Amino acid sequence: MKQLPITSPHYKYIIQSFKEWLDVLGYAEFTVYSMPHYIRELLYHFEQSGKNQIADINNKDIKEYYRKLKQRSNTRQGGGLSNSYLNKHLQAIQKFSDYLRQSGRLLIPRLYIPQEDDDHKIKSIITQEEIQQLYKATENYRQEIQRKNNPGLYEALALRDKAMLTVLYGCGLRRNEAVHLDISDLQPEKKYLHVRKGKNYKERLVPLNAKGLNYLQDYLYDGRPRFTRNEKAEAFFISERGKRICGQSLLMRVKILVQRTENTELEEKEIGLHTLRHSIATHLLEAGMKLESIAKFLGHSSLESTQIYTHLLENENKASGKYLLTEV
Repeated sequence: MKQLPITSPHYKYIIQSFKEWLDVLGYAEFTVYSMPHYIRELLYHFEQSGKNQIADINNKDIKEYYRKLKQRSNTRQGGGLSNSYLNKHLQAIQKFSDYLRQSGRLLIPRLYIPQEDDDHKIKSIITQEEIQQLYKATENYRQEIQRKNNPGLYEALALRDKAMLTVLYGCGLRRNEAVHLDISDLQPEKKYLHVRKGKNYKERLVPLNAKGLNYLQDYLYDGRPRFTRNEKAEAFFISERGKRICGQSLLMRVKILVQRTENTELEEKEIGLHTLRHSIATHLLEAGMKLESIAKFLGHSSLESTQIYTHLLENENKASGKYLLTEV
């Protein structure tokens, strides 16, 4: 998030005080870090408008700022800011107004600005048959061997691809959770993965079935050593140069596997790393797993985030003439 230059000593103090207030109230570390950045953007706007004191601001000013925020162009996406991003701004502004009232700095009335519709929709789901095709595509590296004449490297890549699918689909990990996995996070005796750096710094244990555990161990003991440049490297997924692999590299490997399937329908889907996570959640729900268990498996803080898969599955079943009979 961009650090906007605030020159007003008064605003600088307010931002720091707001951050400390959040920390004292016990908010998550990420919230304590991120919300003051949204407020910095708000106060930067007022400073540029010639309002350098909190006392100069009222509800009308804040609502006008938010109206302009909604109209602001986002060059990366070619349109307005996403609703998800706008809602984060709203949450920060609401919490900031609470802080101002409770600290006595400004008796600002409660803001009544409705949240934006959630635009974080699941665009694609991979079927179980297509998942099997992706696993099979990991073994289709012989043409690359012929071109590069380096069979050991591509066999190692195949093992890493299988492990990648196991972590992202079989274990339902998020992008950053997969990137930050370390060797020590695999617990083969107990048959689980220890996710240490989950969303909002939440840890969880993810169970592994026998096949998934085999894929991870095959990569760890037979594939990963091919890339190792430093025996002390802790990262589970490493690149050919021996460095911790980045999310973009994982995405590229998934895209390669999709192309290798030569499945036109699969290639036309908008697939990202999160697609694999969405897919396993949907498949588990379809198989009859309780919604509470799926939420725990995915590391969701509440059932609200998990319920989207219920609606998704219901819509798919209606479209295909089926009905969701499973109780969740």
